[in-house]
Amino acid sequence: MATTITAGLGSKRTVRKMALAGVLTALSFATSSVVVLPNMAPFQHFFNVITAVLLGPWYAIAVAFLTGSLRMILEGRPILAIVGAVIGAGLAGFLYRWTGKYSAAVIGEVIGTGVISAIVAVPLMNVLYHAHIPSLFFYIPFFVPAATFGGCVRLLILKSDPKNWPIGPFNGSFLNKMNEVNHGFKNFKNNIAFGV
Repeated sequence: MATTITAGLGSKRTVRKMALAGVLTALSFATSSVVVLPNMAPFQHFFNVITAVLLGPWYAIAVAFLTGSLRMILEGRPILAIVGAVIGAGLAGFLYRWTGKYSAAVIGEVIGTGVISAIVAVPLMNVLYHAHIPSLFFYIPFFVPAATFGGCVRLLILKSDPKNWPIGPFNGSFLNKMNEVNHGFKNFKNNIAFGV
């Protein structure tokens, strides 16, 4: 007689969420390694919003922490790689959970990363790296644009209908494929949420 595990770490739903979190961590690290500006990693914020919407705040925090840790270990980034992502990812996840709106996740990412993380980062940099940063608001001009760009790009993708895009290549078979991807994304999100 076979038994099925329906709850706990061995459940199908949890395994799917963990697998998706691993994929999102890998994608976030890969894109953040390729597209990086001084003190900015906009695609990490892009994936923070995706994770917050798909998996919730705790997975978003975990993915942001793992991505930041990989960036620190493999690329030699300072602690900003973790601090600049974790707070925004968590706030995005909680705001999305409370409201159910994509825009709330983006606002959470921008406020959490652009303002709160930027302020928290200054004492950490001063203590851990002896950076002597003069103002608590020093990192805000770097963090806000990156978080806004990453969050808004994801918001546009979540909210947009490819039929309304004014760009020529988005027609015919490509348009059909984009509709399939958007439909698949919504189904995938529902399957994860309901453990299908």
